[in-house]
Amino acid sequence: MHRSHHCAQLTSANLGASVSLAGWVDTIRDQGGIIFVDLRDREGVTQIKLEPHDNATLGEQLKHLKTESVIGITGKVTRRPAGTENKSLPTGEVEIEATSLEIHNLSDTPPFPLDDAGGDKVNEDLRLTYRYLDLRRPKMRKNLLTRHRASKSIRDYFDASGFIEVETPALFKSTPEGAREYLVPSRIHPGQFYALSQSPQQFKQILMVAGVEKYFQIARCFRDEDLRSDRQMEFTQVDVEASFVTREDIYALFEGMLKKLWKDVLGTDIATPFLRLPFADAMNRFGVDKPDLRFGLELVDFTELFKTSGFKVFASAATGGGAVKAFNAKGLADLTQGELKSLEEIAKSLGAKGLAFIKVEGGEWKSPIVKFFSEGEKAALTTQLGIAEGDMVFFAAAPWEKACAILGRIRLEAAALLQKRGKLAIRHDDWKFLWVVDFPLMSHDEAENRYVATHHPFTAPVAEDAAFLDTDPKKVRGQHYDVVLNGMELGGGSIRIHQPALQKKVFEEVLKIPADVVESRFGYLLKAFTYGAPPHGGIAFGLDRMCALLCGTTSIRDVIAFPKTQKGQDLMAQSPTPVTARQLKELHIATVMPAE
Repeated sequence: MHRSHHCAQLTSANLGASVSLAGWVDTIRDQGGIIFVDLRDREGVTQIKLEPHDNATLGEQLKHLKTESVIGITGKVTRRPAGTENKSLPTGEVEIEATSLEIHNLSDTPPFPLDDAGGDKVNEDLRLTYRYLDLRRPKMRKNLLTRHRASKSIRDYFDASGFIEVETPALFKSTPEGAREYLVPSRIHPGQFYALSQSPQQFKQILMVAGVEKYFQIARCFRDEDLRSDRQMEFTQVDVEASFVTREDIYALFEGMLKKLWKDVLGTDIATPFLRLPFADAMNRFGVDKPDLRFGLELVDFTELFKTSGFKVFASAATGGGAVKAFNAKGLADLTQGELKSLEEIAKSLGAKGLAFIKVEGGEWKSPIVKFFSEGEKAALTTQLGIAEGDMVFFAAAPWEKACAILGRIRLEAAALLQKRGKLAIRHDDWKFLWVVDFPLMSHDEAENRYVATHHPFTAPVAEDAAFLDTDPKKVRGQHYDVVLNGMELGGGSIRIHQPALQKKVFEEVLKIPADVVESRFGYLLKAFTYGAPPHGGIAFGLDRMCALLCGTTSIRDVIAFPKTQKGQDLMAQSPTPVTARQLKELHIATVMPAE
C-alpha cells in the first residue's frame, strides 16, 4: 500500500481527495458500530472512520485490531460533523472514511501507557527495557527531533564559518593519567590493548599541525566512570579546534554558535557577549566554578572580621590561612529539623565538621554560636548580609577552596528548598550564560606531593604567568575557559601549548612525568610540534547536556536514543554479557572473577 500523505498533513483543503495513510493505531473507539481509529505516525494523528457493517472483510479485520498495531488505510477525506472538530490537531477538521484496511502487524498489549502522562509515571528501568516503545511517546519523539535540529544547526554554523568536519579514531592508545578508560584487547598483537577515545584532543591538535586550520566534529567519546543523570559511559561532544586564534576569537565563535542554536531550536534570542567571570570570583561569590546565576544567595567573605573573634572555630580558620564565609538564605527560617539535618550531612560529606547557622525568628537570632559573637560582629553580619526576620544564615570556616565548596553546595540546596516553598522563582528558560576564565593551570596533589594539571596538560599558561612555572606553579593561570549555563558546564577548552620545549617542560619538570613515559605516551605529539605547529586552541561541548537543557529535562538519558542505566547496562539488549572461552582465547586474555 502506497502512503500518499503523513498523519499531520490533511486539512479541509483536501476534502474529497482519495488518500492512503499508514501508521500505528493510537486509539480505537466504537460508537454504535461505527469504529473510529486515531492513526499516528511520526508527524501526527489523523482520525479514521470505519463502517464494518457495510464491509464484511473490514469487520473481520477489526475484530483483531488493537492499539499500537501497524496498519495502512485508503479512503476519502471528509469533513467531521459540526461540533466534533478537534482544534488541537492540524487535522482536526477532517476524517478519512476508510474503504480498505491493511494490517501490517498486530501488537501485543504494551507494558506501560505510551502517552506522556502515563509513561512519565513508569519506572525508568521498565521504559529502558522497552525503549522502542518509550520512544513512541510524544515527548521522547520530540526530544529526538530537537537533538537532530541541534546537530544540524551546529553543522550548518561551522560549515558557514569555514570549518571542516574530520572524523578521528575511536580506537586510540591508553593514557591512564586521565579518566578511567575502556580497553580493547588486540587479537593481532597479543598482550597489547587499544583504548576507546575519551576525546579527540590529541588528534585535533595534530590536525592543526597538518594545516587543517579549522576543524570540528560531532564526536562519540567513551569514559569508564560512574554514571549519573548528566553522565554516560559513551557520550557525544561537539569538538572544535582552530589555528591562529586567541581566547577572544573562541569566545566570539562559540557565542555565535549558541546564539544560532537557541534561535534555530527554540526560537529564542540569547544576549551576547556572555559575562566573563574569573575562577576566583566564581568560587568566592558562588562557591563553585559553574555558578547558577538565576538567583542570588551570594557568598560573603568574613575572614578579616573573625580574625580576632571570641568564637575560636572561626578565629582559628581566619588566622590559619583559611576562610570564613556565609550567605543569607532569605526566608528559610521555617526550615524543618529534618531539612536542617540533611544540609548538615551534605556539609559533612564535603569535609565540614558541621554546619554553623543563625535562624532569625521572633526578632531573635537562634543559634548555638551567637553567644560567642561580639556586638560589632553581629552588626557587620546584619549589614553585609541584610539579615532580617525569617532569614537563615549559613557559615563555613575551612581552607578557602573547601569553605567555598561547602557553602556552594548548601547554596544550591537552600535555593531548591526556597523554590519548593514558593519563595524563590527559578525558571528553566531563564538562560544565564557565562564564561568562567582564569583557572589555575596547576593544582597540588597532597597525597602524591606533586602538581597535576587542573584540566589537561596541553593548556597554555597565561603569558604573564609563565615565569612562575619554575618557582610557584600554583600561581600560574591557564588560558582555559568553561562556558556555563544555569549551573551546568556545557563545555570547556583552552589555548594550547604549541611549542615542543614548553610542552616537554610541563610534562617532565612541572608534572614530574618520567621522560620515558612522556616519550611512550606523547612522543608522536612532541615530534609533530617540531615540524611547525601553529598557535591553536579550541573547545568541546557536551551535545547530550545541551540537548537536555533545550528539551527541559534534567537527565541526558531522555535525549539519547539508547542510553545505559546508572549501572552501565542496556536493559533492552541485555548487555554487557559474558563471552565464550573461544573468544577470550583468540584475544589472548583470561578473566578473573572478583571474590564474593
